[in-house]
Amino acid sequence: MKNTFGTSVAVTIFGESHGAAVGAVVDGLAPGIKIDEDFIRTRLELRKPYGSISTPRREKDDFQIVSGVFEGKTTGTPVCILIPNTSQNSKDYEADRPLARPGHADYTAYVKYHGHEDYRGGGHFSGRVTAALVAAGAICLSALSAKGIEIGTHISRLGGISDSEFSTDEAELVSEIKALNGKRFAVLDEQKAETMQEVIKEAAADGDSIGGVLETAVTGLPAGVGEPWFDTLEGVLSHALFSIPGIKGVQFGGGFDLVDARGSEYNDAFRMESGRVVSKTNNNGGINGGISNGMPILFRCAVKPTPSIHIAQETVDFVKKEDAKIETGGRHDPAIIHRARAVVDSVAALALIDQLALRYGTDWLA
Repeated sequence: MKNTFGTSVAVTIFGESHGAAVGAVVDGLAPGIKIDEDFIRTRLELRKPYGSISTPRREKDDFQIVSGVFEGKTTGTPVCILIPNTSQNSKDYEADRPLARPGHADYTAYVKYHGHEDYRGGGHFSGRVTAALVAAGAICLSALSAKGIEIGTHISRLGGISDSEFSTDEAELVSEIKALNGKRFAVLDEQKAETMQEVIKEAAADGDSIGGVLETAVTGLPAGVGEPWFDTLEGVLSHALFSIPGIKGVQFGGGFDLVDARGSEYNDAFRMESGRVVSKTNNNGGINGGISNGMPILFRCAVKPTPSIHIAQETVDFVKKEDAKIETGGRHDPAIIHRARAVVDSVAALALIDQLALRYGTDWLA
């Protein structure tokens, strides 16, 4: 099983949904990076469920940093973060053990691990493991921010409702990112927040679920970051983003939305501005030839509806090899998109900090 991502700065995740704990080890961080535990708590809060739009499972996420930090700063050795699991209802999964929940990894995990996988709550494939990614990513987000690089995500679309677009003015975009990072339900237009949450509640009332689209912006990333051909900036970010449960599509800049445009419409014309090369538009999402061009990095992630729903579905019993019906029990989210945004930010930070370390060396981050 491949649970490590990164080259110069690498993160390894471990744990299961109903195991003793989840956690992460970040190796390669420069010595001297300030560790703000309050900031880590803030980021974990953004990922936590709340209200009727989330799962009733409530974990405290009282993390513990057990290595790699001394007197509030990284030592240069591996940073290990542990987050105990304290709210498991494993019996909810015993009756349906041999049934493949549609949209889940139950069947594929059974085939790959020959029935030895921890099936409770999805085991290692559960979104619960993303808490460790958020904690590790918080360290990277803080280090990047100290270098003038900001990352933020908003819910661009949910249930046919679209949020406002990110500003094309970079200074205003930075302000939008900072505002989003202070919101539990990350939208630019607060009126849309109420409408979107009502859509989630309606799906929950029907025993169903809903997905949507997240849009992420990265500002302050210098030009020249990326390793073509096979470690392009888009490729590395996509590799990391697709590790997040529920992400089924990633596009950069105009992506699929502008494929019908002509080159004269799609191309980003360059110009000089205060001694800096900038582009008039940003349809390429801040990346040319797999390398950052100094403009904001823009990408979108398609988040599928939560697969666990309280509606009877067709499935199979993969032990008896026969058709079956399943109505998923337990505690589940009617939508994960509002929680996933914190995971997207963290995964992007982990990918970018590795790419920056490859370009400039790990000490550049201190």
